[in-house]
Amino acid sequence: MAKRYHLTTFGCQMNEHDSERMKGMLESLGYAEAPERKEADLILFNTCSIRETADSRFVAHLGEAKRLKRERPERIVGVGGCWAQSIKEEVFERFPFVDVAFGPGQVHKLAEFLTSDSLTAQGYFEFEGFTGHLPARRSRQFQGWLQISVGCNCACAYCIVPSTRGREVSRPFDELVAEVRTMAEDGVREVTLLGQNVNSYGRDLKSNGYPLATFAGLLTAVDAIEGIERIRYTSPHPKDMREDVIRAHAELESVCEHIHLPLQSGSSRILKAMRRTYDRERYLDRVALIREHVPDASLTTDIIVGFPGETEADFEQTLEVAEQVGYDSAFTFLFSPRRGTEAAELTEGLVPHPVKVERMERLLEVVQRRARERAQRFIGRTVEVLVEGPSRTDPERLRGRTRHNKAVNFAGLAAPGELTEVEIAAVTSQTLAGEEGLPIGDHGISDRPARAAG
Repeated sequence: MAKRYHLTTFGCQMNEHDSERMKGMLESLGYAEAPERKEADLILFNTCSIRETADSRFVAHLGEAKRLKRERPERIVGVGGCWAQSIKEEVFERFPFVDVAFGPGQVHKLAEFLTSDSLTAQGYFEFEGFTGHLPARRSRQFQGWLQISVGCNCACAYCIVPSTRGREVSRPFDELVAEVRTMAEDGVREVTLLGQNVNSYGRDLKSNGYPLATFAGLLTAVDAIEGIERIRYTSPHPKDMREDVIRAHAELESVCEHIHLPLQSGSSRILKAMRRTYDRERYLDRVALIREHVPDASLTTDIIVGFPGETEADFEQTLEVAEQVGYDSAFTFLFSPRRGTEAAELTEGLVPHPVKVERMERLLEVVQRRARERAQRFIGRTVEVLVEGPSRTDPERLRGRTRHNKAVNFAGLAAPGELTEVEIAAVTSQTLAGEEGLPIGDHGISDRPARAAG
């Protein structure tokens, strides 16, 4: 029988992409996926270290792996990803039952470890290579990730990513275009471009033989590939959000009407303390430019509550920006210090936990109310939906996503991977609901823009 693996993923979309590559690599080695951890010969974790909650959840799972390893000592336990990288000096000392540990830049070393003659504990933590060079096993055949860069050159005070994923390195332009063509041939209809700061793609290539090696140029090239119906990306940085990228949303047919633009704080003083390298005015200027070129765009964001030094006046400025922008949704976080970051060393102006919680409740009220108000614009419209499968709450209905990245639950007969039109009849702050079957143009407004001339 083939050896079996079980992989648990924590964290961001980059980690989801890395896990798809791990699965593809393992299956190329003859491993099969086990539905439960206890059935696996290889127990793997792909870890995150952005938030404290991800760390604590992971450690609890690791306790089960320790028990299973005790039951079958020949079972292999592996830990990869950002958390492993962040404690690389301690991982085997703290968790002696772990057999292999590797950082985000060393996923390929897992195969080297598994095929070696001696399975003594090994750690791999140098920054080299892209997981995009490994085979993938996609969870949905019609959706694919494209890692366009790795690492980050920013120095945000609260973020551990530069120390876990290294300096920013862009993948060659032609290589990316070729990979998307292969995806399209494999049936991928929606591709999501991934990077810690996608806006800065190509700057390190210095145009050596890559005259289009800018993020806007990459969007243009991917849009031209037959079979790709939708292009998404995450995450951009407000300091680098240029007009050519915003125009791509208006002018390129495949680029979706959704931009995730992290705010973090509405206070310029706190943004400076966070080392975000933009201020409130620059951020709102980018929002205004987006609204000018793509008036119907869905805007989402990240906000941190309770960063050290945040006063009530600072927090009120965050509420003001959330009210003014009217986000379609927001990821909101209570500040928690991450070891190895500048913010973890701050000792003055620490915000008490009860104050953070109270501020979070006020922020959520504003975000959810404005999201409900924004969602009203979809009622009566016919929107294009990429079907993902059955609804999570009602298996008799289907679930999919609009170009605006809004989840839709609807009655219909379309199969996963199909694009269909749904007339929206009801909305909440997060989801839309409707009925399938009304052709675009007969009722309401289509979400799909016409391709720009020329």
